[in-house]
Amino acid sequence: MKFIVLVACLLAFTYANEDAEIVKSESEVNVEDFKYALELTNHIKAFQEGHLQDKDNWVVKGEYEFVSKEGKHVKVTYTADDHGYHPTVEQ
Repeated sequence: MKFIVLVACLLAFTYANEDAEIVKSESEVNVEDFKYALELTNHIKAFQEGHLQDKDNWVVKGEYEFVSKEGKHVKVTYTADDHGYHPTVEQ
């Protein structure tokens, strides 16, 4: 479930930047693991990978970065597991 929420958030983030072109798009999806990377011309980058820890729980790690409206570089690194979503923000 967390996997679906995280992917949906990143897709919404991408669609909100419709004027940007895709520079890099890679994905590998298997039954028990996945990973993908995305890079856009407007300096947005995202990477995520995860694996099925047990029958019902995914462990997901990833990061995304962008340039804020104020011109600052922002990078968010996160993990998500059965204990929740754990982000670290660097500015």
